[in-house]
Amino acid sequence: MKILIVEDETLLADSLRDLLEARGFETEVVCDGESGAAYAELGVYDLVILDVMLPKLDGWQAARQIRARRCGVPILMLTARSGILDRVEGLNAGADYYLSKPFDTRELLACVNALLRRQGKQVDELCYGNTSLDLSAGTLSCEGGRVQLSAKEFGVMRQLMQARERLVSKEALLERVWGYDSNAVENHVEVYAGFLRKKLRSIGSNLRIEAVRRLGYHLEVDGE
Repeated sequence: MKILIVEDETLLADSLRDLLEARGFETEVVCDGESGAAYAELGVYDLVILDVMLPKLDGWQAARQIRARRCGVPILMLTARSGILDRVEGLNAGADYYLSKPFDTRELLACVNALLRRQGKQVDELCYGNTSLDLSAGTLSCEGGRVQLSAKEFGVMRQLMQARERLVSKEALLERVWGYDSNAVENHVEVYAGFLRKKLRSIGSNLRIEAVRRLGYHLEVDGE
């Protein structure tokens, strides 16, 4: 799962990122409402955590812009403005839930999981062939063993496991795993595909990462 954090308080943004990544989520942080709306509209995020008091566009304006573009990504709005009129404003702007600062991290995680379950996206494991990807532990396993993945390996493998035999372009992998504003290039994807092939072989997986020249990658199961 990939979560976009739109928060201009650096310490809070870093804390949210650390908290969520420790739970197996991938995160990306932007610090103004205009960038937040633009990133959300890419359609690569499973959830947006959106502050209200932001430069350029406030959270309410950003949420309205996201919804105006017919983007249905769940929005969890965070703010110190906890009055009833503020909450109503946030919900009317398109937020799915409104959490007041300061908040308990347990409540935040419960809200995140509830919103992802509502979208049918909160799962603990992806399976294909004889192989499983544990989304909380970041491990790849089958009867032959288990191996820990790095953050980028995990991101690439998750995209491939979700797509299965469907082709995933290198451009899509760069956007979803490295991020919209990353300087990574297609060669980075090729390198990590190579790392994953070695790790799949090391545990006796029957999955193969197949490359389609100039198009991208997909998974195949040996013997099928």
